[in-house]
Amino acid sequence: MIRFFDILFSLLGLLLLLPFFLIIAIVIVIGSRGGVFYLQERVGKNNREFRLVKFRTMKPGTDKQGGLTVGARDPRITATGFFLRKYKLDELPQLINVLKGEMSLVGPRPELRKYVDLYTEEQKKVLEVRPGITDIASLEYINENEILGRSADPGRTYIEQIMPAKLELNRKFLEDRRTGNYFRIILLTIKRIFR
Repeated sequence: MIRFFDILFSLLGLLLLLPFFLIIAIVIVIGSRGGVFYLQERVGKNNREFRLVKFRTMKPGTDKQGGLTVGARDPRITATGFFLRKYKLDELPQLINVLKGEMSLVGPRPELRKYVDLYTEEQKKVLEVRPGITDIASLEYINENEILGRSADPGRTYIEQIMPAKLELNRKFLEDRRTGNYFRIILLTIKRIFR
């Protein structure tokens, strides 16, 4: 049933948001050189890698300086990118990943391989389901970049504190995958973004 809603909502979303996508694409191109989209290898269901689609928010090539963005104003992020990230608009192209079946609207956020390789056997259970655009962990850690920005060692803080806490929240999500919870998380996400 959830897959049906994923297909329905992602298809409707892509159709309705197409004019908005075109405006964002133009603003990105005007704001900085480089492409409109950013493709990144992430780990999905059954530990398989896929290419996650996002609107590009960073200066070309600066992603090689590290996978984590830190602080409210990471210097690698473009002016347009800052706005897109603030309102989570950079995530909207992931509706393509949802339509393709690589993701769901709701599920554990897909992680980079280097972090998945650090998972315990218990934590790897999050790979039994499709990753999502949103989840409870993302809502709880919506200010993750600010937390990392205050850290003396952002990489260590992420691995030792944030990642385990998010995985524990994801584990609780796996215990309640009812359709009602799916809609509850979508509504909470919309509410949090507009707040």
